[in-house]
Amino acid sequence: MKKILLAALLCASAYGSAQESTPDPKKFEPYVNQLGYNMGESKRFVCYGAEDDTPFQIINTRTSKTVFEGKILNNEGWFSGFNPTGSNDEYIIKVEGHGNSVPFSVADHLLETASSKLAYDFFVDARGFADLETYDMASVYGGGPTRDVGAYGLEAVFEVLQYASNPALFDNWKTELGDKKVADLIDLILWHAEFAYKYIDYNGPVKTRHGTLGYQGQPRMTYDYWNTLDQLAAVCAAYHSFLKPYLPEETYQKYRKACLDHWEAYDRHKVVRFWTYSTKWVDKGFQEFNEMGNAYGQSVFRNLFMYECERHEKDGNPEKFLKWAQSGASDIISNWDFNNPRHMWWIRNAEHITPQALSFFLLLAPDKAPEGTKEKLEAWALHMKQKSNNFWKYRKHSETEWAHPKTKELGGAPALGGSMFAVAHLLNDPDLRALGWAQTDFVFGVNPVGTHLSNKSEDRVKIGGYWPGVEKGWPQSHPHGYGELGKVRGTLDGSPLDGQFPIAEKLEAIEGKNEGRIFGKNAYATEGWGISNRGWQATVTFSTLGSHSLKVFDAKHKEEISSVKPGQNITIQLKAALNLDRNAIDQGWVLLKHGEETKKINLKESGANTGTFVGSFKIPKNSSVSFLVLSYGYLGLDKSVRLDVKN
Repeated sequence: MKKILLAALLCASAYGSAQESTPDPKKFEPYVNQLGYNMGESKRFVCYGAEDDTPFQIINTRTSKTVFEGKILNNEGWFSGFNPTGSNDEYIIKVEGHGNSVPFSVADHLLETASSKLAYDFFVDARGFADLETYDMASVYGGGPTRDVGAYGLEAVFEVLQYASNPALFDNWKTELGDKKVADLIDLILWHAEFAYKYIDYNGPVKTRHGTLGYQGQPRMTYDYWNTLDQLAAVCAAYHSFLKPYLPEETYQKYRKACLDHWEAYDRHKVVRFWTYSTKWVDKGFQEFNEMGNAYGQSVFRNLFMYECERHEKDGNPEKFLKWAQSGASDIISNWDFNNPRHMWWIRNAEHITPQALSFFLLLAPDKAPEGTKEKLEAWALHMKQKSNNFWKYRKHSETEWAHPKTKELGGAPALGGSMFAVAHLLNDPDLRALGWAQTDFVFGVNPVGTHLSNKSEDRVKIGGYWPGVEKGWPQSHPHGYGELGKVRGTLDGSPLDGQFPIAEKLEAIEGKNEGRIFGKNAYATEGWGISNRGWQATVTFSTLGSHSLKVFDAKHKEEISSVKPGQNITIQLKAALNLDRNAIDQGWVLLKHGEETKKINLKESGANTGTFVGSFKIPKNSSVSFLVLSYGYLGLDKSVRLDVKN
C-alpha cells in the first residue's frame, strides 16, 4: 500500500494548487545543479513552463555531441541513468524552445569532495576571535564561538559527526592553511571544545541577542551556557574513537568532569521546553522548541554522546545516560507532531536536529533504541514525500503557502537533505534518498530564482571560498551584518520566499545595498547565519551514508570473502568520497582491529578518477583471534566488515 501511495505522489501533477496552475508565458531556461551531480545518484532539472513531452538533450561541451535524450514531465527532466564513468567533461542541457542550461559536471562523490571543506571552512572564518586568550564575549553578537550565534550553534557536535563520516578526506587537508591556528577539522573541533569549557558557566553580557533564556517564571539567563555541555559531550565521545592522538587525556578528563558535574544542574538529562523567550518578530514569546538552544532532539544527541563516552570508562556510568537518551527519543516518538509547525519548519534552522537525532540512535546503538523509533522515521518520511509533491521537490508549508513570506528559509532545503539521507539509509528507501538529492539541487540552483543560495562575491572567490564551476550566485549578500560574513568561505546568503514561487522573473541586484528585486519584490538577501551553515554541514555529512562501501576480496580481487585463514593475502576495497583530484591517484585508509590492537591500512585509488580505493593485507600467521574487523568512519557513521578467522 505504501509503494502504491508513493507512486501516486511522485506521478501526481505539480499543478495542484492555484499558485502553480497558471505558468508564466515567459520561456525560462533549464535550471540545473550548477556544480553538477554525483555518479550513480538521482539527477534532475527543472524547466518551468515547458510542456509535457518537450524533448531535451544533454550535450557534451567538449565534443558538442548529444550524450543523453529525454522528455519533460511536470516541468522536470530526469537523467539519473546518465553516468559517464571517469569523465572530466562538462555538459549542458538543451530544451527545445527554452535554450540551454549553464554547464555542469557528473562525477564520483562530486557534492562531498567540492563541499566538505567549505562546510567547515565557514566555521574557521566565522569565529568571533581567532585567539581564545583574547576572546571578548561582550563584543560578539550572540556571544558565541561563531559570530551571531550563541553556544546553541552546537558547532563541535556537527564537526565531530562530519569528521566521523569521512575521516581520510579531512586528513588530506591538515597542512593546507600553514601557520593559521585552526588549519583542519580536528583543530577546529578542539578549538570549539576549549571555547565551550572556558565559558561553561558564563552568564555575563554579550553584544546583543534577540531574547533571554530560562524557564517561564524563573531567573533569566543572559547567555545560553547550558549548551556548552552538549558540545563537550560530543568531544568526549570522539575522544574514544579518533581524538586520542590529538587531545591529551588530562584535558579530556577535564571536559568529562565538567559534563558529569553540571549535567543535571543544566537540565542536560531531559527534553527542555519553553526555554527561550524570543523578542524577534518572527517568533515572539516563549517557544516550545526553536533554533536558539532547545531544539527538539538535542537531548537525544547529547545523552547518546555521553553514553558513548562513559561506556569506555572503568568508572563510567553509561546506563543512566542511555536511559536519558531513550527517554528523549520516546518523547519524540510520542509527541513529535508533523502538523504542528512549531515542531517543523517554524523552528527553521533547528528542524534538522529532530530526525537526525532519532536516526543517530539507530546508527550508534540500534539494539537500544526505544520501540517505535524506526516507525516514527517511516511516518516522517511519508509526510515529507507528501509535502514535497511538486516540481521543485520543495517541502511546502501548507496548501496555500510554499514558504514563509518574510523570513529566511535557509534552515529548510540545505539541512533537509541531510535528514532525508540519514533516514533513507536506515529505511533502505531510494525514493527518499532521491528526494534528498533534490534538496541539494535546490541549494545549487534548481530553485525559483535559478541561483546558488550563496552570493558569488569577488571577495569569496579570491579566498577560495566559493564552489568551483558555479556560475550564478544568490543575487545579494549582507556582508557587514552581525555575522560579518562577507569574507567567510562557504556562506549561504538567502533562499526564495513565498513570493518567488512558483518562479521568479529577471533578477535586479542593487550593488551596495541589502536588496535584490525579483518580480518587483525584495529577494530578501538575508545575512547568512552560523546555524544555517550547520544544517548544510549536516547534509554533506549524512550524504555519505548511502554511498560509502567497504568490501574484502581474495588476493586476486576477484571473489568477495567473509572468512580468512592465518597467512592469507586479502584485497580491501573502499568506495568513499576521497576522489579529490580527478587527474591523479588519491589516497585513503581503513582500520583493522585484531584482538586489542588497531592498525591503519593505507589504500590507493585503483586509477585516476575511479573513486575506488584498494590495498593488500596479509593475515598474521600466528593469529589466535577468531575474527577481525575492518572499518572506515566512526560513531555509527562507519562502514565495517567482520572477517571470521578459521585456524
